[in-house]
Amino acid sequence: MTGLGWAFLGLAGLGAGFFARSEYEKKHFVTETFELTSEKLKAPERNFVFLSDLHNNQFGKNQEKLLRAIERVRPDAVLIGGDMMVCKRGKLDLKPSLALVRALTEKYPVFYANGNHEERMKRETEVYGDSYQTFCQELEKAGVVYLSDESAEFGDDIRITGCNMQERYYRHRFTVPRMEEGELERHVGIADSKKYQILLLHSPLFFDRCRRWGADLTLCGHFHGGTIRLPFLGGVMTPQFQFFLPWCAGQFNREGKTMIVSRGLGTHSINIRFYNKPQLVHICLRKG
Repeated sequence: MTGLGWAFLGLAGLGAGFFARSEYEKKHFVTETFELTSEKLKAPERNFVFLSDLHNNQFGKNQEKLLRAIERVRPDAVLIGGDMMVCKRGKLDLKPSLALVRALTEKYPVFYANGNHEERMKRETEVYGDSYQTFCQELEKAGVVYLSDESAEFGDDIRITGCNMQERYYRHRFTVPRMEEGELERHVGIADSKKYQILLLHSPLFFDRCRRWGADLTLCGHFHGGTIRLPFLGGVMTPQFQFFLPWCAGQFNREGKTMIVSRGLGTHSINIRFYNKPQLVHICLRKG
């Protein structure tokens, strides 16, 4: 065999290994815990699970692996940050995401905010018909607290807000867009400064705006951890073709405020993961 033949064989082997690793990772999530403290909290401890970007991925029959992992956390509530389905022409299927939220609401309070896929389903009625109305009705039947530019109280010390981002922020390619001053206020009003304010905002590009709005904790997803993660460099690429952004995943703190970015639970158009296992986020809030 010539040197070129060996090189081709080596590249083919690397490609096969990459593909096998990616397929393995897509079906094997990890649970990661983030511990935060705040003087605004009255209860000694509150535990939340944060789910984002499932995109109809399945972890065992009827999501049994995912549900067991959530049960081990014993959360006080489940927070969902959007993109639980794949809203693309010819691929919309609401059954997996609705089956999961129905199973969750049997045991926990569930708060659901939109991602770009829910917003697309709502906006493009000529493509998706009344799918969005059906989805909202089924969430209501299941007992989900649906936060479409809405807020809800959790106990007497926590406020949870879900904000819908406009399409232009998702369509921005290659560079990072700036959020207009007052954008959050126009959607969800004023933050509650007396309570621990949680904001569900799907994209992590706007932490500065969120913390200045008054979010003690901003929960995001959307970037799928950067698809491929490299040592020291982090996530390689976002769905908006921005490269090596530092906030593809993890915890970020600034001036007493925190943003947690989930690596998400699924994929869609770029259907790979590498050194980037799906993530179930456990948030432990303690009074302090």
